[in-house]
Order: sequence, then C-alpha cells, then structure tokens
Amino acid sequence: MTAEAFTALFALAVATLYTPGPNNTMLATSGANFGFRRTLPHLLGVALGFPLMLLIVGLMLGQLFQTSAILREGLRWGGAALLLWMAWKIARTGGLSVGTAGARPMRFLEAAAFQWINPKAWTMAVAATSQFIRPDAPFATAALVAGSFLVLGLGSSSTWTYAGQAIARWLTTDRRLRIFNMVMAALIVLSVVQILLH
Repeated sequence: MTAEAFTALFALAVATLYTPGPNNTMLATSGANFGFRRTLPHLLGVALGFPLMLLIVGLMLGQLFQTSAILREGLRWGGAALLLWMAWKIARTGGLSVGTAGARPMRFLEAAAFQWINPKAWTMAVAATSQFIRPDAPFATAALVAGSFLVLGLGSSSTWTYAGQAIARWLTTDRRLRIFNMVMAALIVLSVVQILLH
C-alpha cells in the first residue's frame, strides 16, 4: 500500500470511528450508567469485533455483499429496525441505569456480534475493503486495513466510554439520567435516519 493510500485509510478510519454512531452512542451510555471498568467487555467487543468483521468481509464476503442488492437492503433495513428497537428500549426504560432491574453492560461476544447487524459497520466495512484491499495482495492489505481500524478503534471506543463516565458525574439525579438516555436514544435514531437516507 502506498503512503498516499495509507493516509487516506487513516483519514477514513478516524472519520468513521470517532463520529457519533450506534456503537459510540451505546458505549457512552454504558460508560455513564456503569462506568469504564464494567463497560470494558463491551468496549473490547466493539474494538476487536469490527476489525475481525473487516478482515472477513475483505477476504470473503465483500464481493458477494457488493453484488447482491437484496442482501444489502435486507441487512440495511433489518439492522435499522434493530437499532430503532434499542433506541426505544433505552428511551422508554430510562436507559441502562444501574437501578433498573436486570440492567447490565453489553458483554464482549454480544458487542462483537452486534457488528454483523449494525448497518453503519457494514457500510464502513464495504467502503474500506472495496477501496483499500488490492487483488494482488488480498491478505496483506486486508490485514493492514483491519489492523488500522483495530488500533484506532481501541482509542475511539475508550474515548467514548470515558466521555460517558465523565458525564456520569453530572447525572446525579434520575431526571438528568433520563434526559441523557433519551438524548442517546435520539442520537441512535438520527444515525439510523442517516444510514437509511444514503
């Protein structure tokens, strides 16, 4: 991969990983409700699960996904429905507050598996693999793309989780926590609208 291509890959990874989206919104919500340490499995599931998805898509599924409009649309609408359900659940129950019976942070495998039904993750995976994986060196370039997203994803996931935990110092009343969780739910809805409009 040329220096110019790597710079473009780095810029794409930073732009997509650090901007608000379903993963980052849920990490901030979990950080606010459960703290950084309890959110760590969720954080690692996102940070490791997406690069693994990138590697698999780049090596095996990218061409199928690019050529099948039915697969793309089914995943896009199915993932959007799931995200809207999650937003509704967060907003309706006051979110993932510690006081809610049975509430817990997302587990590692749940967060890693979520990448496969997250429409934004699929959009990013197909865009990154189609632009940066070279047919003459598929494994090396797929590994470089996945590795770049892994390193930057750990930073992004940690930043969003820590930001949520920092906000928790302000969320000292039930009313504030409900407002925060409703705002987080609204951000998930906005990300779904953005996904569906593109």
